[in-house]
Amino acid sequence: MSKLEELIQKYCPDGVEYKTLGELGEFYGGLTGKSKEDFNNGNAHFITYMNVFKNPALDITTEDKVRIESNERQNKIQYGDILFTGSSESREEAGFTSVLTTKTDEDLYLNSFCFGFRFNDDLFLPDFTKHLFRSEELRKQITKTVSGVTRFNVSKKKMESVEVPVPALPVQREIVQILDKFSLLSAELAAELAAELAARRQQYEFYRDKLLTFEIEVEWKTFGEIASIVRGASPRPINNFITNNSNGIPWIKIGDTKPDSKYIEQTNERITNEGAKKSRMVHKGDFVLSNSMSFGRPYILKIDGCIHDGWLSISNFEDYYISDFLYHLLNASYVQQEMKQRASSGTVQNLNADIVKALKLPTPSKDIQKRIVNVLDSFDTICSDLNMGLPAEIEARQKQYEYYRDKLLTFKRK
Repeated sequence: MSKLEELIQKYCPDGVEYKTLGELGEFYGGLTGKSKEDFNNGNAHFITYMNVFKNPALDITTEDKVRIESNERQNKIQYGDILFTGSSESREEAGFTSVLTTKTDEDLYLNSFCFGFRFNDDLFLPDFTKHLFRSEELRKQITKTVSGVTRFNVSKKKMESVEVPVPALPVQREIVQILDKFSLLSAELAAELAAELAARRQQYEFYRDKLLTFEIEVEWKTFGEIASIVRGASPRPINNFITNNSNGIPWIKIGDTKPDSKYIEQTNERITNEGAKKSRMVHKGDFVLSNSMSFGRPYILKIDGCIHDGWLSISNFEDYYISDFLYHLLNASYVQQEMKQRASSGTVQNLNADIVKALKLPTPSKDIQKRIVNVLDSFDTICSDLNMGLPAEIEARQKQYEYYRDKLLTFKRK
């Protein structure tokens, strides 16, 4: 019999009691009444939305600051508090949790897009709840409290009914030791694999840039001579044109992209035909290019849809380029660097259609393009495909941890 089994037999032989969050504690809100200026000259640390979303245990080394006056009444985060993301663009990502597992004398404040929960009694170890609230069973319950159409929000009222197991502290402590050790080993291996993957990607980028430099003589043209490049358009206010009708037109946003993907295959939202008339229609096979924030990132469309003014549309390039070759070319370091330099020349970094039209690009024969694509696609697959190679191993380690976490956190109900 394992030590954990012995502890369960000793402290909860008849099962574990379950209680609702409403019985166990109280919810509180994040920062209120703050303007942009308050975040430019801060004197106190605050916890961002992404800090909560990404970290089961809160990262308190953050440098994010907010201005707090001495007479303000703002909620402070305390040791053991559980923080929730209040909303998301998808139902499955709303209500993610992070726990303050480190004692600190410094005041910490929570951003306004999240909310906190504080236990009334010391029934839980913070290191236990960091695992518990990300377990499959708790995530299922939390997801049921979410509602929305275009943006999904967690209901704090419904959250009060979420039930959690309350095992004895010695049982919690043993589970923490097992899961922390498991997650540490997984994290160390994942870090080694990630470092190797980064080296592979660096190698891929080296060969990509070398293959796309063209020491042989090829004709160079401006992108505007080669393709039709136009900015998207946004019907306003956009909420008036969002529809649940399956006949609506796909509304393509940055949130519809996937990390490391070259394609956009589906959207979370659709707009009405009237909204489409006020937007920019794009078609399967066209490219879209983000023109602000992470500007210059190209994607190939696998759907027809409409784009807002945060995108540029690239079409009618087929006389000069194979799609897959153009994708690699637009990602080449020298092309990305030129876009970055041109976009940075204004007061606000923005990649407008004229900048992209002015890019000088090589136009090798399509036979050469095909040979380059074959080489780069094979290399890219090794780096990016989650079904093979290093990324798959990293994902497998995470799934292995999640399997044991959910197994250890499933208790017989008293």
